[in-house]
Amino acid sequence: DGMRVVADIVAAYRQQEIKTKVLAASIRNPMHVTQAALAGADIATMPFGVLKMLFLHPLTEAGQKKFLEDYRKTQEAKPMPSARQEPATKR
Repeated sequence: DGMRVVADIVAAYRQQEIKTKVLAASIRNPMHVTQAALAGADIATMPFGVLKMLFLHPLTEAGQKKFLEDYRKTQEAKPMPSARQEPATKR
């Protein structure tokens, strides 16, 4: 199992207090990216298609849509500032 190897390498370097970066290579799907990060890999190389899949997920898209809808509602509720500000008067 490739991710087990990554975890073992990370553990060995930490145990020996060797300061280095561990690179997980040949990542072929988004789950491997998550597993590599959980195993302690600092860097992951992957095809562009896998990188795109990390961002193009139905739950991510639904969350983004909801966020933008909520943001628009907050903007609609705010009064528009006038272009001309009246000077403050002293009392």
